[in-house]
Amino acid sequence: MATAHELLDRLSTGITEGRFAELSQLYAENTVVEHPGAVPRPGRLEGRAAVHDRFVSGLGQTLRLKRHDVIVHETTDPEVVVAEYRYTAESLRTGRTIETANIQVLRARDGFLVHTRDYHDYLKLAAVQDATTGLLEAYAEAPAYEPPPIAPRPAESGPPDSREGVFRQVVFGVSDGRWSELPDLYAEKTDVRHPFLPGAPVLRTRDDLRTHFAAGADSGLDIEVTDLVLHLSTDPEVIIGESTYVGETAAGTPFQLNNIFAMRIRDGQIIGSRDYGDHLAMAAATGQLPELIARVAE
Repeated sequence: MATAHELLDRLSTGITEGRFAELSQLYAENTVVEHPGAVPRPGRLEGRAAVHDRFVSGLGQTLRLKRHDVIVHETTDPEVVVAEYRYTAESLRTGRTIETANIQVLRARDGFLVHTRDYHDYLKLAAVQDATTGLLEAYAEAPAYEPPPIAPRPAESGPPDSREGVFRQVVFGVSDGRWSELPDLYAEKTDVRHPFLPGAPVLRTRDDLRTHFAAGADSGLDIEVTDLVLHLSTDPEVIIGESTYVGETAAGTPFQLNNIFAMRIRDGQIIGSRDYGDHLAMAAATGQLPELIARVAE
């Protein structure tokens, strides 16, 4: 029976070779595929037929994708793998290509994918198709947010300097406004990247993190964290966490951001992190979407 890793490999090969009509056969009949960062609101497909239509009528008609630089995180849950990878995406409409980052959480059971959560760089995928105007229209016309209930914080697991403890301190430190304390969770020499934010610098030192989090403190955002799910890699230094930021901007505009971070933690400090945040939704809420779209062309 195919494992999640094996199904990921088949999915990657099929996408790269353009065999979109075959890919839904990798999914269970009652599969669920979520797109937490879809524009303008999170998306959800239920059932193999819906997945098939997505591949054939969506991706297959608009993009040619080549998947590369794949990092697969085996987890302590034997059904789950997390994959980070890049696409070379070619628009069938414009003929242009662009590099995009992606991360997926895949759960397999009985030889099929039963649940995936797929995070993609929708800003760059729109840019390569000359469709960024559609992003502005989509967010302008989107229905008002209906904030989800804030789930109780999960019981603490592991000591504060464990990978679970450190990850929790980061996300709940943001929620609690402990901005000045957050840099100390990172090593003096670190590597923090924001793959979905065009032009974002790599944060390589604790001082870089102090500047980064000071901007968060000055933003006036009111943030609550909910739906934290931690995926423990079989590499004892690595943890992947999904969470949702729910809140209001300083102007009172509500927002909801679905994020996933992949961190490497050693001796109780973060030595590397790839933070896949929903920068599109944040820019839309703060009125900075035109500026963010302009950055992707730089």
